Amino acid sequence: MLEENEASQNTYWKEPGFATKPDARNDKVELTRGDYLESVPRPRIVERHARQVENRDRIPRRDWILMPFLGLFTVTSLSMALEWIPRIASPRATGNTATCGINDPSTGVRAVPNCSYRSTGLDGSLIEYAFNSCGHRAGMECGPKPSGTYRIVMIGSSIAEGLYVQRSNSFAALLPLELSERTGRKIELYNEGMIFGFSHSQTLRFDDALRQSPDLLFWPISPEDVRSALELLPDHDSRQESKAERQKKLWRRAKAILDPRSTIGAVGELFDRTDAAIWLRSLLFTSENQYLRSYLMPGNDSAGFLLTEPTSGWKDRLAQFDTDAANIEGRAKAAGVPFVATLLPFREQAAMISMGEWPGGYDPYKLDNELRSIITRHGGIYVSVLGDFRNIPNPERLYFPIDGHPTIRGHAVISHILAKELTGKIVQALSSNKAAR
Repeated sequence: MLEENEASQNTYWKEPGFATKPDARNDKVELTRGDYLESVPRPRIVERHARQVENRDRIPRRDWILMPFLGLFTVTSLSMALEWIPRIASPRATGNTATCGINDPSTGVRAVPNCSYRSTGLDGSLIEYAFNSCGHRAGMECGPKPSGTYRIVMIGSSIAEGLYVQRSNSFAALLPLELSERTGRKIELYNEGMIFGFSHSQTLRFDDALRQSPDLLFWPISPEDVRSALELLPDHDSRQESKAERQKKLWRRAKAILDPRSTIGAVGELFDRTDAAIWLRSLLFTSENQYLRSYLMPGNDSAGFLLTEPTSGWKDRLAQFDTDAANIEGRAKAAGVPFVATLLPFREQAAMISMGEWPGGYDPYKLDNELRSIITRHGGIYVSVLGDFRNIPNPERLYFPIDGHPTIRGHAVISHILAKELTGKIVQALSSNKAAR
């Protein structure tokens, strides 16, 4: 018994799981794990094992500090690479929207007269942007209309401008051809659409649209025109506003930004505008159902126009849009020019309409109904085209998946739908027996 106790006392760790004990032939003999477990009291084994596991799983305090910085550095590096590599790899491109775009305090964003540049499109093709002496991508010179011509002057933002497609492939170029064919009249469309030409910007340069001798003023609206209605641009009219009016506008802007449900995605919204986000979106959201689920996630401010119960920020934006529309339509009425507006759907909105189903709390027709009420209340004509997307299978394919602007095929479809609706009975000047046939 005494020898057994001495052997037990002389047992010690050599490596985790192994021990040694005295032997008659050797000073020490290495024991197997089973031998050691029999020679060491079990509570000591459990205690030592617990300490080993705790030390192994514990992350050094230094790593808690370094890991977030390494993650941020990695994301930033990848984003910068995705931003600049496509630009370096496209030597044929001679510029971008900033090449010809300027922010004029009296008109908002506009193009430099007689400026042109080439830019790589979202499909890799080379797109040419050329602006006339009035700074419009109209495909014609500004000035008086030709004799015997019915002229439509179109205002709007990037979709109206035909961003990412050649001008000849845009619905601004295709629509007058279809209207002429349907009505039997010589119809031309003078395009004043400009990137960032949201509703407030339109009020600043609307006199320029009236100077083009329009027989009809046409405003194709996108959800982004409402979402960005509170964009504050420096303008000469701000000096004529009262202090209370300026404060009210600033408060609306602040509420839109600070809305509890919209600020959740504030950082994501900034990243969403980068080329890196565009590329990642094209890579990840190849499935339309997957893309819709992501787009309709709570906190995505871009989808606010689809909510049946919009945020207070969206309500303020719609109120500002209402004010801008009243301004524009009032001036068109004073000039004696018919004013027509329509809503062109976003990619996600078109997909929901085509599928005929959407999650609770969303309605793809809600904004269309609200805009109809605004436009008609101020004396304009509203043409709804959303119903035409019900019979188009997979209409999301008409848009670039990485940006949401219409593709070449998308512009062709939009042109056909607009020609069909505009030559109906809603716009009397474009109605004809030939159109009815």
